[in-house]
This record gives sequence, structure tokens and C-alpha cells, in this order.
Amino acid sequence: MRTFLILTVDGVTSGFIYAMVALALVMIWRATRVINYAQGAMAMFTTYVALFAIQHRVTYWLAFVIALGAGFVFGAGVERLLVRPIEGRAPLNMVILTLGLLILLEAVAPMLFGGDVKSFPAPFSRIDITAGATQLYVSPFDIFVIAAALLVMLLLLVFFQRTTIGLRMRAAAFRPEIARLLGIRVGRMLTLGWGLAAVLGALAGVLIAPGIFLYPNNMDEALVFGFTGAILGGLDSPVGAVTGAIVVGLVLSYVGGYLGSDLETVGGLVMLIAVLMVRPQGLFAFHRQRQA
Repeated sequence: MRTFLILTVDGVTSGFIYAMVALALVMIWRATRVINYAQGAMAMFTTYVALFAIQHRVTYWLAFVIALGAGFVFGAGVERLLVRPIEGRAPLNMVILTLGLLILLEAVAPMLFGGDVKSFPAPFSRIDITAGATQLYVSPFDIFVIAAALLVMLLLLVFFQRTTIGLRMRAAAFRPEIARLLGIRVGRMLTLGWGLAAVLGALAGVLIAPGIFLYPNNMDEALVFGFTGAILGGLDSPVGAVTGAIVVGLVLSYVGGYLGSDLETVGGLVMLIAVLMVRPQGLFAFHRQRQA
């Protein structure tokens, strides 16, 4: 029972880490109808920016804000300079572009920041909390990550369903021709969407780095499992993305704990294939949402 409890808590905390990446993918998909395969590499790069600021005696929270700001500028710049020239062309062009950007960033990062593994500070203790003589197997930093993921999920729900900018962004992504006729600046909405998605990616990078350290491809695994969680829950649903990411975290934890760590990735793959066969649009996606 104790082993099961430890694996469950570990799976949930890992799931919320993957949820941060999943939410960034949901943001870019709902805002632009694009899957950005370079999302993890962009998050890694902005995390290096935060670490660079911290190493130059900037406080953690100011470096945190700097990373988010750098993420927005980076995302908006990518949309303006790289994405816009191929807008409206074959979808494969976007896949090749984002994969190329992934390779480029992971090659440039060690040139600028070094390729060695670096530790990244956490704003709160990573030592498990104890209640009396009982160890809870969760740290203050884990609670901070969980709270951040839930807050981002709620903000995305409100943003896309209750705000004018969010509704305009969805209209620009789903029906750009009609949106233009209604006076919506589609180009600006797409730029904003890429910028905000990069902000969420930067947030994910800063929150993930204390647990897995920082190196040029440190976000690759988180991107794969976050993407799996987003697919499980549905790319249109922030709630689904978080739920799917938690399911992924739990499955990986149970498989690794009971069957061996070598089979963790296989367990995630089997789960993804099963969902794609039964409900390819995701567990929380609805037809009416896709037509909105």
C-alpha cells in the first residue's frame, strides 16, 4: 500500500509537470491551429535566459518575469519572421519548420550557454513535507507547480470563452477569411497566440528545470509526454490537457514502479495508441467545440 501511495503521488506531481507543456500546446493549437514541435526547445531557451539572469545576481522572481517576457518576444518573433511567410501553404511546411526550429535551438543553446548540465534553483523547498511523523511525499515546490498548472488551466478557460480577445483569436484560427470580413486583425491575433503560447512554454521550462536540471535537450521528454497528455484529453480542452497529462504521469509511474523503468515509455505509447483507436479526437473534445 505504501508503494502504491508513493507511486500515485509521484505520478500526480509528474503529471502536473507534463500538464504545463500540454497547456502550452493547447494554447498554440486553439489560437493558431498549429502544433508547435519546437515548443519544448523554445521553453528550454527561455529557461537558459532566466538562469543567465540569476547568475548575474538577479532575483529568482525577476528572472522568472524576464523568462516570461523573453518567451513572448521569442514566440511573436517566430510567428512574424518564420511562420507568416508560409502561412496558408501545405500543413507539412509548418511541421518541417517547427522541427527545424527545434534542431536549431538545441544546436545554438550549447554554443551560447554551454552544453554541460546545470542546476536550476527552485523558489520553494523540494524536500517532502511531513505532518508529525507522517511523510506526505510531496514538497512545497510540488504544490507550487500544481497550483500554477491549475491556475493556468482556469485562465485559459476564461480567456478563450469569456474575453473578447480570446474569442477573436479563436475566430482568426478557425475561420480567418470570415474573421477578416468582421474586422478582426488576423495577423495580430496569430502573433499574439504564438507569443502567449511561448509564455506558457517559458513558464513550463522554469518550473520543470529544478527537477530535471537544465541542458540543451532537457525538455524533449517533457514535450513528448505533455503532447501525449494533450492528445489524450483533446487539444481543444485545457481541462482535458491537464487531466490527460495526469493520467500519463500516473501510468508512467505505475509502469516504472511495478514493471521497471525501461517500460515506462512503452506504457505511455500503448496508452496513446489505445485512445487514438477508441476516441482519436481526445477524451474531453466535443464536436461542437471543434465547430465553434
